[in-house]
Amino acid sequence: MMKDRLSISSWSVNRLLGLSKWTVWDEAASRQAVHVEDGEASVTLLELPRVAAERGFRYLELCHFHFPTVDESYLAQLREEFESAGISFHTLLIDYGDISSPDPVRRSSDEAFIQGWIDVAARVGASAVRVVAGEQQEGDAEAIARSAASLQRLHRYGQENGGVKVVTENFRELTATLASWKSVMEAAGSRIQTVVDFGNMIPEETAAAIAFGAPNAHTIHAKPVYLEDGSIDEQELRRNMSIALEHGCEAPVSVIFDHEGDVWEGIERIAKIIVS
Repeated sequence: MMKDRLSISSWSVNRLLGLSKWTVWDEAASRQAVHVEDGEASVTLLELPRVAAERGFRYLELCHFHFPTVDESYLAQLREEFESAGISFHTLLIDYGDISSPDPVRRSSDEAFIQGWIDVAARVGASAVRVVAGEQQEGDAEAIARSAASLQRLHRYGQENGGVKVVTENFRELTATLASWKSVMEAAGSRIQTVVDFGNMIPEETAAAIAFGAPNAHTIHAKPVYLEDGSIDEQELRRNMSIALEHGCEAPVSVIFDHEGDVWEGIERIAKIIVS
C-alpha cells in the first residue's frame, strides 16, 4: 500500500524548524563556512520523528543544515527519538558539496566533509546519505568522471563505516538534464541509487526522466506543480506517480512541500493525492 511508503523531508517543514545552518565554500580560506538563519521554531528536530509518525508517515529524511549540533549526546538522543517514534530515518540529505569540482583542494575538502556526515548518519541510524553529484555544468564529461569516482569512494566509505548507503539525486547543475543525469549514474555504477525529484526536471523531459530513475530509486521526491489559483495540479502529480509505479518503483515517496500557506495542511494535501 502506498500509505506504508509515505515519507517526508525536513525541508517540507523548514519554516517550522526555524534554524538552518547553510554550508558554503569560502574561496578565500579554501574551506567550508556556515551561514546561520535562526528563526522562531514551532517544532524541533528532536520532536520531528514523533510528530511525523503521529501524522502517518513511515519514513523521514533530514537535511544536514537542520541539525543544530552533531555532538555525540545530541545524536544519541535523536536516534532514541526515531526508535521511540517507530519511524525510519531513511536519508540524511547532505545539501552541500561539489565532488565534481576541477579544484582538487575543494573536491578533497568536500569529500571529507561528506564523510563526516556519513559518520553522523551511522550514529543516528540513517539508512543512507544523499550526496549532490556536482555543481559543474551539465554534460561536462570530466566533471561527470570526477563525480562518479567520488561517489564510488564515498560508497566504499559508507559500507565500511556503519553500512550507510550513498545515493545521489537529479539535483543541481551536473544532473540538470536527463542526459547528464544518465551519464553520472552510468559512470557511478549500479551500486549507487538515486533520489528521483519531480521538481528538478526540465518539463519536457519529466516523463522520460521519471521512467529512467524509477527502477533505481532510493526515494521519490513528490514535489507538485501549483496552478495559478494556488491549488495543486493533481493531474500532473498523479501522472508522475503513475509513471514511477509503472516502471517498477518500490521506494518510499517523500512529500516535498515548498509553497505558501499552512505547512501541515499543504503537506497533507500532497499526501492525500499520493495515496489516493
